Amino acid sequence: MNASVQAVTAPPAPKTLGEMRLPIVMMRDILLKTIFRKNLDLVSELSSAVCLPIPVVQELVDMCRTQRLIEATGTLNAQNGNEMGYQLTDNGKSRALDALAQSEYFGPMPVPLAVYSEQVKRQSVRNMQITRAQLMDAMGHLILPDSLIDHLGPAVSAGRSVLMYGPPGNGKSSISNGIRDALGDHVYVPHAIEYASQVITVFDPIVHNVIEEAAQDPTSLRRVTRFDARYVCCERPSVITGGELTIDMLDLVYNPTAKTYQAPLQLKSTGGIFIVDDLGRQKEPPQSIVNRWIVPLEESKDILALQSGEKFEVPFDTLVIFSTNFHPNEIFDTAALRRIFFKIKIDGPNQANFLKIFAMMAKKRKMPLDEATLIHLLKNKYSTIDNLYANYQPIFLIDQMIAICEFEGIPYQMSPALIDRAWANMFVKDEHIVK
Repeated sequence: MNASVQAVTAPPAPKTLGEMRLPIVMMRDILLKTIFRKNLDLVSELSSAVCLPIPVVQELVDMCRTQRLIEATGTLNAQNGNEMGYQLTDNGKSRALDALAQSEYFGPMPVPLAVYSEQVKRQSVRNMQITRAQLMDAMGHLILPDSLIDHLGPAVSAGRSVLMYGPPGNGKSSISNGIRDALGDHVYVPHAIEYASQVITVFDPIVHNVIEEAAQDPTSLRRVTRFDARYVCCERPSVITGGELTIDMLDLVYNPTAKTYQAPLQLKSTGGIFIVDDLGRQKEPPQSIVNRWIVPLEESKDILALQSGEKFEVPFDTLVIFSTNFHPNEIFDTAALRRIFFKIKIDGPNQANFLKIFAMMAKKRKMPLDEATLIHLLKNKYSTIDNLYANYQPIFLIDQMIAICEFEGIPYQMSPALIDRAWANMFVKDEHIVK
């Protein structure tokens, strides 16, 4: 964890059923469905399955016994501390099937939206303070001008929206990933949240990288619960989208078969960053995409809608990074630009930095440098394109020469002739093709 980042306060585990702040019928039904689907009979097993402390689960079990939905089997399990076994009664099985018809969700008990909102504040991305050293360390593999770090640093520390623009191939995507790496600490992501008795799943193993807990002593008399087990401790999330992004991907996803909801991408990225790469390549115009973000960016809240049409607010705590090859004035109006807090131009490298990148990539690819070849490249090739350098070009040219060497069966080497062949593949000649 970065030294200047304060440790995130973990969500406390509920101690009683009264602290859950969930509808009692919902909790009862999730317990019954979990027993039915997973064929569990011990409170300790149920505790792990629904991610609640044993005393809370025992309260639920006792309540269900009172309602004659669960009964004790009358047998003790010697392998599990002589725990009493339980099973569903016929009424319990019937109730479980009815509940499954209403919603297939079972397993981890959801966190009420209001409770989750409190945790979002405790682990807000805007609470972070990134230092120059941390940002430089995360981007150590990139050769960037100092002035760029001057602009990026305040943007990341503020946790506000960023627009990076400039010609293609100059590392906007790599810089976005470097920002993600600089975040460095962790957040707590709920398996699911609850609103109006509807379950919205949030934790996504594709988006969220779990931080494994240290193994606990199996001989210990008590298992220490460090935080509410309905959450998963993860690295700060990073969602990256490109030309495939559509407006409806930012809405709740309803599964009509399971009758549950899945959180949209921006909700999954809470506490982390959301990168919209290649803005301007999507089906919807860039203005429409940014318009969708206006309320979240300004008010730190998003508005989602259930199938019923009911709308509700969820916290929006995400560093949004827009990256585009277009000039902002070409794709946004002034109102949209005003709402994007930081605008940073990413230009191509100057000649000195270009040569540094070339040398670094050549060393990485085990391609020996040749001074005559580099002079030929600078004087006879780049002069034809007004000395416009781009960050992608060194690795492109080197990989081209490597491919030629391997095809010709010669050791890796660079020469003016090989540079000429590589250069021919970097640009397409502007010409009319007769169809």
